[in-house]
Amino acid sequence: MNVTMLMKRSVRRFDLKNLSIVVRAFWDDEAQVWVATTSDIDGLSVEAETMELLRIKVLDALSDLIELNGETSNLPEIPVHIVAEQTSRIPNPAF
Repeated sequence: MNVTMLMKRSVRRFDLKNLSIVVRAFWDDEAQVWVATTSDIDGLSVEAETMELLRIKVLDALSDLIELNGETSNLPEIPVHIVAEQTSRIPNPAF
């Protein structure tokens, strides 16, 4: 692998001008908590009992992780999209 290929592989999404971080949140029924992760920033794994608490924890953790990971962005504020998923079931009236 040549130097140009290594440089291209080491460029992170944060080097882009129009960046947003997408965080996936899902309900862990067994643990009774929301769990949030992202592939955009290394190290994010957060749990909370409510979505509002999760949002606060995610934003705090991302701020820390951006600094700790040495990420850079030329945006004054970085948009964070928290996409939540929860599967529910209803009784089937035919049964």
